Amino acid sequence: MSDHIVKAYDEDLANLKTMLAQMGGLAEDHLAKAIEALARRDTKLADYVIAQDEKIDALELQLEERAILTIAKRQPMARDLREIMVAIRIASDLERIGDLAKNIAKRSHAISEALPRKLATGLTRMGRLSLEQLKDVLDAYTTTDDAKALEVWRNDGELDALYNSIFRELLTYMMEDPRMIGPCTHLLFGAKNFERIGDHATNIAENIHYLVSGQTMREERPKKDTTSTTTFDSLNER
Repeated sequence: MSDHIVKAYDEDLANLKTMLAQMGGLAEDHLAKAIEALARRDTKLADYVIAQDEKIDALELQLEERAILTIAKRQPMARDLREIMVAIRIASDLERIGDLAKNIAKRSHAISEALPRKLATGLTRMGRLSLEQLKDVLDAYTTTDDAKALEVWRNDGELDALYNSIFRELLTYMMEDPRMIGPCTHLLFGAKNFERIGDHATNIAENIHYLVSGQTMREERPKKDTTSTTTFDSLNER
C-alpha cells in the first residue's frame, strides 16, 4: 500500500473520530441540560434540548455514510475494520442517548409545580450518575483505554440499583396518594430513560473492549434492575 493511500485512509479514520467526538460532545451537553431542566422545571431549557436533538441525528447519518464509503474505497481488514465498525455502533448509541435526553427534557413540561421537589432529588442524582458514565466511556474511547471502559461496564449495576430504589419510592407515593399518579408516572419514565442511557454507555464500553482486544465481552452484564418483578404486595411488605 502506497504512502499516499495510507495517508488518505488515516485521514478517513480521523474524520470519523472527529464526527464521533462532535456527537459525544452534543450528547453530553444535551443530557446535562435535560437534567438541569428537569431539576429546575425549566421548560425553556427543555425546549432547547428538544430542538437541538436533530443535530445528533444528522451527524449520525453523515458518519454512517462516511464509514460506508471508507469501507468501499479502502477495503480495511482486522483492526482497521474494527475501528470503522465500532465508530458506527457508538454513533448509534449516541443517537439513542440524544433521543433519551430529549424524552427526559419533555418531562419538564409534564411535571406539576405541586409535586414535592424531594421526589425529583433521586431522579436528578440518577441523571448525574448516567452523565458521569457517559463522560467516562467517551474518555475511554478517546484514549482507547480498555480498563476505563471496563470500569464503566462494571459500574452500570450502581445505576440499576438506584433505579430500583426510585421505582419503589415512586410507586409507594402513588399508592398512598392517587393525585400523585400522573406526575410520578412521568418521573418513572424519566428514571427509565436514565437507566437506558446507562445501558447505552455499557454498549459503548463493550465496543471499546472489542476494538482493543478483538474479542467480545464473555462475562454477563452486571444488571441489577429488578423492577420487572416488583409487585404491589412486595411494596406493602416493606
